[in-house]
Amino acid sequence: MQVNSKKLFVKFLKWRYQHISNKQFTNIASAIIGLLAGLGAVILKNLTHFIQNLLEGGFIKQMHQAFYFIFPIIGFLLVLLFIKYVVRKKVGHGIPSTLYAISKQKGIMPKHQMWASLVSAPLTVGFGGSVGLEGPTVATGAAIGSNFARAFHFNQTTRTLLIGAAAAGAMSSIFKAPIAAIVFAVEIFSLDLTLASMIPLLLASITAILTSYFFLGDDVLLHFNLEDKFVFNDTLFFVFLGVASAITSIYFSKVYFGIGNFFKKLESPYVKMLIGGLSLGIIVYLVPPLYGEGYETINNVLRGNIIKVVDNNIFQTLTNDTWVIALLLMGLIAFKIVAASVTFGAGGIGGIFGPTLFTGSIAGYVFALIVNATNFFSHQLSLTNFAMVGMAGLMAGVLQAPLTAIFLIAEITGGYELFVPLMIVASISFIFSKKYIPHNIYASELAKKGQLMTHDKDKNVLMMLDLDKLIETDFVLLHPEMTLGYVVNNAVAKSTRNHFPVVNKENEFLGILTINDIRSIMFDKDLYETVKVESLMHAGSDIIYYQKDSAEEILNKFKRCGAWNLVVLKERKYFGFISKSRLLTAYRRKLIDVTT
Repeated sequence: MQVNSKKLFVKFLKWRYQHISNKQFTNIASAIIGLLAGLGAVILKNLTHFIQNLLEGGFIKQMHQAFYFIFPIIGFLLVLLFIKYVVRKKVGHGIPSTLYAISKQKGIMPKHQMWASLVSAPLTVGFGGSVGLEGPTVATGAAIGSNFARAFHFNQTTRTLLIGAAAAGAMSSIFKAPIAAIVFAVEIFSLDLTLASMIPLLLASITAILTSYFFLGDDVLLHFNLEDKFVFNDTLFFVFLGVASAITSIYFSKVYFGIGNFFKKLESPYVKMLIGGLSLGIIVYLVPPLYGEGYETINNVLRGNIIKVVDNNIFQTLTNDTWVIALLLMGLIAFKIVAASVTFGAGGIGGIFGPTLFTGSIAGYVFALIVNATNFFSHQLSLTNFAMVGMAGLMAGVLQAPLTAIFLIAEITGGYELFVPLMIVASISFIFSKKYIPHNIYASELAKKGQLMTHDKDKNVLMMLDLDKLIETDFVLLHPEMTLGYVVNNAVAKSTRNHFPVVNKENEFLGILTINDIRSIMFDKDLYETVKVESLMHAGSDIIYYQKDSAEEILNKFKRCGAWNLVVLKERKYFGFISKSRLLTAYRRKLIDVTT
C-alpha cells in the first residue's frame, strides 16, 4: 500500500512539472497551507478550552481556588512527559524556532513540529500557564508549510515564502485580521514584499480566515466597540502613552530575559518544572486573572468592565476607589510578565503575543485612568480607546513590530478611527524600546549568535552560509621543536599548501609558518638541524572562533587584517582554516540560490 502511494505521488509530481508552472503551484500550495494552518489554530483553541472547561467542571469548580497551586505543576509535568516519551525530540518555542529554521536550516523544520505543539501548548495554557497560543499556532503552521514545500521539492526561497504564508494564515485565523496577518509575516520573518510574494501570502490569509469562520463562526478573540472617536486634544496624551508603553516594554523584556537566564542555569528539567510550577501556582493563587491566556481579562478591560478584573484578588480589597484600582491593575501588569516568563522557564510551550496584549491593554487603561483621576485637564480621556491603543504600544515595544501593531488593532476596531493615535503610540514605543532593547524577544538569542534574518539581503546571505563546509583541515601540522630540515622534507615537499599551523602536544594553536618565512633559507642544508620552527613561526593575522563568529564577522576580520587565510579554533584548539576566496565563492553561490 505504501509503495503504491509513493508511486502515485511520483506520478503526480511528474504530471505537475509538465502541466503546472512553479508560480501557479506555489499559489495553490499557499491556499492549501493557509487552510491547514487555520485548522491547526482551531484545534489548538478548542483543545485548550476543552481542558479548561474540564478542570472547571463539577467538584473541581467548587475547589478551583485551592487547585490553583497544583494545576500548573500538573500541566508542566504532562508537557515534560509528553515531550520526553512521545515526541522524544526538542519542541521549539513557536516563532523563535521558526526564525532559526529560516536563517540556519534552509527553511527546513522537523516533522514533529507539525503536531507536537498541538498537544503541548493546550496542556500548558489549559492548566494555567500564563502564555498565549499564537506562537505555537504559528510554529505549527510554519512546520506544515516547510514540510509541504519539502514534499513537493520547492527550493529554499519558495520554502521560506510558504513558511511565511503559513504564519500569515495562522495569525489570520486567530484574530480574523487578514491584512495584519500579512504584515506580521513580512515584518517578523523579514520577507521581501513583492507581487510574487504578496499573492501567496494573500491566498493563505484568505483560506485560513475562511476556515476559522467555518468552524468558529463570527466569534472573535477580542471584543471591542469603538464608542469614542479620536479628538485632536488627545494627541499629547497619546505621545505620553507611547513613552509609557516603551518603559513597560523595556521592563517586560528585562524581566523576561532575567527569569529566562535563571532557569537556563538549572540543568534538571524536573527541577525547572517544580520551581516554575510552584512559583506560578502561588502567583495565580494570589492573582487569579493571571491564570491561562488572559483574553477574558483583556475583553473586560476593552468593554470597560474593570470591576470584574480587580474584584477577584486575595486581598479582598475594596474596588470603588480609583487609585486602588490603578494600583491593582499595575500589579497585574508587573506579575503577568513574571508569570509568563516563569511559564517558559519551567518548560511550558506557548507564545508571548498573548501576554503582550494583556499588559498593553491594562497599561493603556491605567494611563487614561490616572490622567482622568488627577482632574488637571478639562476633558476626560476614553479609557477603552487608550486600552486598545496601549496594546499596539506594547506590541511595537516588546515584539518590535510596529506595523503589525497598527494594522492588527485597526482591523480589530473595525475601522481606522484610531489610526492616527495607533501610529503615534506604536512609533514612539518602538523607537524608545529599540534604543535599550536592540532585538525583540523572538530574535534576541539568534541576534547574539549572528543568526537573525533581517531585510538586509547581504547579511541574510552571509548568515545562510554553512561555515562547516568552508573549513579546510588538510594541513600538515608542525610543532615548535621541529627542525627546518623536517619542515622542508615532510611539510613543504609533501603538501600543496604554502602555510602550516604550529601546535603543541595538546593541539593548542601557537602560530603559523609560511613558505615566505623560510624561502631565503629553505635550501641551505647547513641550517636544517639547527634552525627550529619556534624561531621561524609568527602569530596569525586574526583568529576565527568556531560556532561563535558569524560569517559577517569572519568577512570583517578578513577585511581588517588583509589576510587570505585565517585559522579556526574550536574550544581553544586548532581546527582548520577558512580562506577568503572560498568564503566569497560560497557567498556568490548562495546569493544566486536565494534570488532565483
